[in-house]
Amino acid sequence: MTPPPAPSRKELEEQLGDTARAWLGDALTEAAEAAASPPDASSPYAAHTWELRFAAAGRHCGHKHADAARILILGEARAGLDTLTRLYQQGSAAERRAVLLALPVLVHGPHALPLVDDALRTNDTRLVAAAVGPYAASHLDPHAWRHAVLKCLFTGVPVDAVAGLGRRAAGDGELARMLADFAAERGAAGRDVPADLSRVLTLTGDRPGPAVTPPAPSTEQPEEES
Repeated sequence: MTPPPAPSRKELEEQLGDTARAWLGDALTEAAEAAASPPDASSPYAAHTWELRFAAAGRHCGHKHADAARILILGEARAGLDTLTRLYQQGSAAERRAVLLALPVLVHGPHALPLVDDALRTNDTRLVAAAVGPYAASHLDPHAWRHAVLKCLFTGVPVDAVAGLGRRAAGDGELARMLADFAAERGAAGRDVPADLSRVLTLTGDRPGPAVTPPAPSTEQPEEES
């Protein structure tokens, strides 16, 4: 579930076949050319060829390599916030994931947080995992970051996906309180408490309490209606 580090162009090309490697080379060339000569401002809705390549990366490079290909294309195009936002809003889940993964390299400052917030409102675990990467670690405020951690626990995203978890969780008493409340609610509802919760609670400096177990089923027989 944890997004792997994006490989370099050389590393990616070594993993691609001849046809896919040639396609990627053309896509990166077109993206670099677009970055060197921005479009006429009078045609804001005219899509660059590189944007079409961005969308088609899964078909040509395979789904396994699509994230890496898309991140490289975005980098060569020097995609700005407006372009990233458009690609995110109009793209498939896979394209949105690539935009989120590219944020730490392409956006300096908190200006792309609306994209992170949108991803964290979904229940798509791949988007949630991408949203809690290095960009979120650097720019989410404490309140939003704590809820992002809880979102991972709620949706089953391993907390290994949360960049900077140890640093940001250390000494966070409010996060510890929220985790304890979450565990109590799950236990009261007879639901399992995620194994990662105790790990995060330990990182805050609080010691996990007794394991919360679902209540035992009642052995009493219901009264017969009269």
